[in-house]
Amino acid sequence: MTLNHTYEPIHVRDSDDRAVNPTDSRPFAEILETRLARRSMLRGLAAVAAAGAIGATLTSRLALATGMGNGLTFKELGKGNDETFHVAEGYRGDVLIRWGDPVVKGAPAFDPTKQTAKAQAMQFGYNCDFIAFQPLPRGSAAADHGLLAVNHEYTEPGLMFPGIAGEGMADKITREMVDIELAAHGMSIVEIRREDGRWQLVKDSRLNRRITMETEMMVSGPAAGHDRLKTSADRTGKKARGTVNNCAGGVTPWGTVLTAEENFHQYFAGDPAATPEAANHKRLGLEGKPEFPWWGKHHARFDVTKEPNEPNRFGWIVEIDPYDPKSMPVKRTALGRFKHEGATTLINKDGRLVVYSGDDQRFEYVYRFVSEAKVGTSSPAANRNLLDKGTLSVAKFGEDGTLAWMPLVYGRGPLTAANGFNSQGDVLIDTRRAADLLGATPMDRPEEIEANPVSGVVYAIMTNNNKRKLEQIDKGNPRADNKYGHILELIPAGGRGKDADHAAEIFTWDVFILAGDPTNPEHKAMYPTEVSADGWFVTPDNCTFDSKGRLWIATDGAASAAGFADGIWACEVDGPQRGLTKHFLHVPKGAEMCGPCFTADDTSLFVAVQHPGEGSSFEKPVTRWPDFSDALPPRPSVVAVTRDGGGTIGG
Repeated sequence: MTLNHTYEPIHVRDSDDRAVNPTDSRPFAEILETRLARRSMLRGLAAVAAAGAIGATLTSRLALATGMGNGLTFKELGKGNDETFHVAEGYRGDVLIRWGDPVVKGAPAFDPTKQTAKAQAMQFGYNCDFIAFQPLPRGSAAADHGLLAVNHEYTEPGLMFPGIAGEGMADKITREMVDIELAAHGMSIVEIRREDGRWQLVKDSRLNRRITMETEMMVSGPAAGHDRLKTSADRTGKKARGTVNNCAGGVTPWGTVLTAEENFHQYFAGDPAATPEAANHKRLGLEGKPEFPWWGKHHARFDVTKEPNEPNRFGWIVEIDPYDPKSMPVKRTALGRFKHEGATTLINKDGRLVVYSGDDQRFEYVYRFVSEAKVGTSSPAANRNLLDKGTLSVAKFGEDGTLAWMPLVYGRGPLTAANGFNSQGDVLIDTRRAADLLGATPMDRPEEIEANPVSGVVYAIMTNNNKRKLEQIDKGNPRADNKYGHILELIPAGGRGKDADHAAEIFTWDVFILAGDPTNPEHKAMYPTEVSADGWFVTPDNCTFDSKGRLWIATDGAASAAGFADGIWACEVDGPQRGLTKHFLHVPKGAEMCGPCFTADDTSLFVAVQHPGEGSSFEKPVTRWPDFSDALPPRPSVVAVTRDGGGTIGG
C-alpha cells in the first residue's frame, strides 16, 4: 500500500501483497490440489449444500474417537459487524487494559490530546497482538495470578493523533509523533490478579514493564558480531536498539517469552538498491517506499541510505524474561531472520527444544529450529543460551503427503561462498535466500504454527494468498486466488502423543480445513457437512489450544473477504466432531482478532483486539470502542473472557 500523502489505514498485512519470492519452486497450491485429489479417491470428498459446494466429512485419520475434549457446548454466536465486542451467551468479555493505560509506576493517565513519548513509554502500547499468560509464582500452574506479556505490533497515526488524517498526513507528522510511535511499539508486561471472578491490574507492580523501540537489546547466536550487523550506533554487531512489528510469539518451558519481529521492512526509507545490502533488502521487501516514511525523515537510523545495516538488526526472535524487569532482551539469531509469525516451543521426546515459526508473506516458508542441547530442568538459568545453538530447517511439502525438513547449514549443498554465504551468520541473515536455494515450498502466508498439547500434531495456518495466479497451478486447482486460507496438519514421525518425534527429518502432512463459505461452489471450502452458517470462517491467522486439545482459531481480514467481523472459532481436532468449527466471539468494526491465550485451567481466555476503527480517523471513527466517549478515539485493548458463574471456556 502506498500512502500518497493521504490517510489510509496502515494495516501491516497490506504490505504482504507485494510478494518478493523470486523462486520457481512448485507452488503449494499445485501440491495441495494433487494431495486433495488423492484424498478424494481414498476417502471421498462429498458434495454438500444445495449449491453443490465441495466439502468433506472430516473424520479422524484413525477412524475412531480419541476421547480428546468433551465437546464444545457453548451456544454459537451469530456473525455480525458492528461497533462493539460480542461473545457467546453465558460468557462475558471484560476490558483489562487499553492503549494509553498506565503500566509502570508514575505513568500519567491517558490524554489523547496531550501525548508525549515519555508518557507513552510508561503506558500500554498500541495495537496489541500476541499474549502470553505467565503464572505467578514462576513455574507454578496458577490460574488466578500472573503476568501478561503483550506484543504491540504497529501504530496508526491517523487514529492516534487528532488533526492529521487526510491530505498530506505524512507531512503533518512531527518528530514528537514519531517518537510516540516508537514508544508505542514493542511489548507491555503487566501483573494481573483475579478477584471475585474479575481480572484486575496490579497497580504499580515492580514487575510491570514497557519494552519499546528504544530499549537496548543483546544480539546472540551465530550472527552476533557479524559485520553486517554493525552500525554507527554499535560497532560491535552485538547490540540492537529496540524491537519492532512484534506480531505473534511463544513461551519457553523455562518461563521466558519469545516475541516475533514480522513486517520490519515497512519502517525503512532511503534507497535500498544503492546499498551494499541491496539483494538482501529486496528479498525482505525493502523497496524504498515504506508505509512509515516519516520515521526515516526524522531518524537517520531508519534511512537505509545512511544506515544500510540497520534493517539487519530486525526480523529476529527476541527472548524476554518477564519475571525479571531488569533483564535485557536478547535477539536469538540462530532462529533465522525473516518476517516471523510466532515461535511455538515444545520439548521433544529426546529432551531437545523445538521451535516452529512461519514467515508471514505470500509465497514464503515454514521453519523449524531444533536445539543442540537438551532443556535443562535445574533452573531457568540452565537454558540461558539454549537458543543459540541448534539447527534451523525449512519445510518442503510433497504431493504424496510427506514433509521434508531441510537444514539451513553453512557449507551444506548450495549454502557456500559460491552463492554468497561465507558463514552461518550469512545463512541466518539471509534466511529467505538460503531457503530459496534449497527448494523450499512457497506457502500462502504461513502464520501461527501450534502443536496440540494432547496429540502432538502440529497445526499450521495459511491465512490467504490472492496473488496466486492460474498459470502457477494445475488446471483443476481449487485454490487459485486463495482469498480464504486454510489449515494444515503436520504429523511428526512416530505418530501422536509421547512417540511423536518433532526433530525427525520427515513428517507427513494433510489438509485440516479449507476456509470459505461451504455453500458457495467457487470457494471450494472443506468442513464437516454439519457446519452452520455461523460456523464457517475465512482468513485464519492466530490460534491456540486449550488443555483438552481443542483448537481455537482467530481471524484477520474477514470483513473485507466475507463481510463479517473477525473473531474466534473453535473446534475439536479428533473424534466425531473433528473440524466442526463454532463461532465464539467477534470484535468491533475495523478490528482484528489476535493473541488468544488460556490460563492453565481453561477458565480464562485473554484476547487482543487490534486496530478497532481501522479505515477511519481520530475525529470520525467507525467505532469508539471500548470507551464509547466522544473525547476518546478507539483504543486497542486486551479483553479477559470468562464464563458466567465460573467454569471452563467452551464447555
